[in-house]
Amino acid sequence: MALRTVLTSEQETLYKKSREITKFDARIHQLVDDMKETLLKSGGVGLAAPQVGVLRRAVVVLETNVENEDEEYVIELLNPEILEVEGEQEGPEGCLSEPNKYGIVKRPMNVKVRAQDRNGEWFEYDGEGLTARCFCHEIDHLEGIMFTSKVERMLTDEEIKQMMADEEKEEK
Repeated sequence: MALRTVLTSEQETLYKKSREITKFDARIHQLVDDMKETLLKSGGVGLAAPQVGVLRRAVVVLETNVENEDEEYVIELLNPEILEVEGEQEGPEGCLSEPNKYGIVKRPMNVKVRAQDRNGEWFEYDGEGLTARCFCHEIDHLEGIMFTSKVERMLTDEEIKQMMADEEKEEK
């Protein structure tokens, strides 16, 4: 596994559509492993292949909706598609490709996706809350869409500082 460089919004690759994965081979396994490592080291909750310069339909999302004693884990989604959405949530959203920028975005509260695993087997997964938000955000990346195009308003530096302080308090 290796850390990959996360592209920033100035780079064209982020605005292009990704291609379907048709070969579930060692190269794809390596890409997914590298994406997982990059995600976990970044402190983010989701990462799409275009963010590491690869125009393939691959996404990794950290499942944070776990019981207290359970560990968070990474969901691998290859060729993901959204099957169903339900409800609505509105809140701050950021992106590893837009460091230190956050905006208010509306997303569904629940999202069911269908995707393939690293071996090409199809499965479905129901995400809620932050996981649902991440599914939508990362699948948008596969279409060349950045979250900033969906923002109702960007947060000010003061609002970001307060949000970070609130999160720090919650973790203690």
